[in-house]
Amino acid sequence: MDHISAYATTRPHPWHPPIPAPAGGYLHASPETSGIAHHLGRSGTLGTLTAGQLRRLCAVAGLDPADADGYARTLVGALGPVADRPLDLPPVTPTFLSDDHTPVEYSLSFTPGAAPALRVLLEPGCGAGSLARSGRAGLAAVGEMARRWDFSTAVLDELEDLFLPPAPEGPLALWCALELRPGGVPRVKVYLNPAARGAGRAAATVREALRRLGHRRAFDALPAADRHLFFALDLGDWDEPRLKVYLAHQDLTAHAAGGLSRMDPGPDEAEIRAFFHLATGTGTGTDAVDGTGAVRLDRRPGQSCHAFTETASGRPSGFTLYIPVRDYVRDDEEALARAVAALDRYGMDPAPLLAAVPALTARRPADGVGLVAYLGLAHQQGRPPRVTVYLSAEAYAVRPPTGTPAAWPEPVS
Repeated sequence: MDHISAYATTRPHPWHPPIPAPAGGYLHASPETSGIAHHLGRSGTLGTLTAGQLRRLCAVAGLDPADADGYARTLVGALGPVADRPLDLPPVTPTFLSDDHTPVEYSLSFTPGAAPALRVLLEPGCGAGSLARSGRAGLAAVGEMARRWDFSTAVLDELEDLFLPPAPEGPLALWCALELRPGGVPRVKVYLNPAARGAGRAAATVREALRRLGHRRAFDALPAADRHLFFALDLGDWDEPRLKVYLAHQDLTAHAAGGLSRMDPGPDEAEIRAFFHLATGTGTGTDAVDGTGAVRLDRRPGQSCHAFTETASGRPSGFTLYIPVRDYVRDDEEALARAVAALDRYGMDPAPLLAAVPALTARRPADGVGLVAYLGLAHQQGRPPRVTVYLSAEAYAVRPPTGTPAAWPEPVS
């Protein structure tokens, strides 16, 4: 979930200090690369790779094979023509959905005493050639899902002119996420770009979107932030459909993170600070420390999400803190250890997460960094806390451990 510099190059984020690209190039994700065993077959396509990963993750999450096959077909269909692109070619276009420009990301969301919820995030218009065409492809993909699963897109239609103008700006047009459930009918989420009408109008765009959907007081409840990253909508069969606003917080500290929630009642600030310290590995020597001794996220920024379900109070009913763990660890072995520690703290079984790693890749966690992309702690009123682990597909490249020479993979121009 990261931006591409100037929307035209392969730097990961124009809105935070660039992460130095190691000199030798990122290791291409193939079995022959520098002794790193990797499961990706170069004779395959993006569609065959991601469909296989998704089927195996469905098994980890306890979904039956028939549902897994259906969801894999949905993923490939939503990717469109780029799904047929051979993996021995570079990514067709930059996408900030992942560091190596794979237009797919997975996540496992954990609650105590239950199987994790499996989600897949994708960019339906990846490779369409322009943001405007990408947006149209994304709308078509969501429309096809709405017809298949019989849900309304009315709230998305209401916002189309704000987020999908004729000449959009910014790093994306539309992303779509599926929360995969038994029975073959997922819950659907759509992510839109507040900077579509210009980065300087992002806040005004979010305010207007909230107003149109009846949340006239919601914008003023949001905390201060460096960027409005995403505006998200729940579509389809949700108990309480949410509108969600995602914010970026550069140089975030544990103390500042503890004060980001605007829920009432909400999580205790000490709980948020404790999760921040778990996810950032405070005391390991891998994190930046400011003049006061506070660990801060000075590379990729932290993120917060504020979910709104009712219009009367103007306050959010949900809050999530996201830590970009991949930029504050040496390798995925360390990232997994932090994820397991967070799951243990909340009484959640880490076994599905550990099983998800070989479902995605044959490389050792110690041989790369970025497979575990983000750790998130979510609170929603009336529900227990959730810990979510975001996992990369690594279709095109494996980022070596921190300090190892490497560089970003180059998409075709």
